[in-house]
Amino acid sequence: MAGTSAPSVAPTVGTPLPVIRKSDTKPTWCPGCGDFGVVAAVEMALKRLKIPSHQIVIVSGIGCSSNLPHFLSSYGFHSIHGRALPVAEGIRWANHGLTVIATGGDGDGFGIGAGHFIHTMRRNVDMTYVTMDNQIYGLTTGQASPTSTIGQKTKSTPNGVIEHPIDPISLALASGATYVARGFSGDVKQLADLVAGGIQHHGFSFVDVFSPCVTYKLNTFDFFRQRVYKLESAGHDPGDIVAAFARSLEWGDKIPIGLFYRTERPTYEDLEEVLSAGPLALQKSGLKGQDALLDEFV
Repeated sequence: MAGTSAPSVAPTVGTPLPVIRKSDTKPTWCPGCGDFGVVAAVEMALKRLKIPSHQIVIVSGIGCSSNLPHFLSSYGFHSIHGRALPVAEGIRWANHGLTVIATGGDGDGFGIGAGHFIHTMRRNVDMTYVTMDNQIYGLTTGQASPTSTIGQKTKSTPNGVIEHPIDPISLALASGATYVARGFSGDVKQLADLVAGGIQHHGFSFVDVFSPCVTYKLNTFDFFRQRVYKLESAGHDPGDIVAAFARSLEWGDKIPIGLFYRTERPTYEDLEEVLSAGPLALQKSGLKGQDALLDEFV
């Protein structure tokens, strides 16, 4: 992405393709779903950065939110449950001149996908991950998710959730993400700013988004509007990881949104010797020193 000098694979058409736009596929989300705000913010961010459609790949897992790649005119890959990040990593390493964005939900990303979430962050792969966090499994009709708060009554917890919820922001900070932010789909302008900042950042960028589910109605748009405050308005220093941890633990009457943390360190692509020769897609295929290798074993 931005920050790397690696060339991208040239488009196969004779003229440059336009920047991102909505595709002909219409969203199937429930009317009023928070995910409409997220797809609008991603589109706004990519248009602002003027990245051509053929240089963008959006990868998702499974869930309501994971349909997002269908609704924009970029390349897309709809992977299996919880596996958006390893697929996105593979695409990024095959051609690290591409802008790679992974999208998904809290069940997909922090449940079955939690291991990939941690390891992609510690590698500091240069990509952006946007999660739509509604604290419920919406597609499979309303079970508790890893971010459901204690006491929430759902189809799978009729007497209330008894497990402590995962905190995606503090987990990202502890795991090595170099850009950590949280947005609210009810504030598309700020969310577009956060997504654009993540795409421009050289390293793993994580943007968790409060994206209320209007069908199962746990924490609603009104719930968040009454509680969220912007970190930039509170004088937060995104270079201070200790302060970022402290802010990440705030939940209740006041809930912070905005950029929690940003730092610079070498990415996986910077340090991997094979990738230093350029994108794998543009490298000559075959084994180096294959004759010596064959002599050893044949």
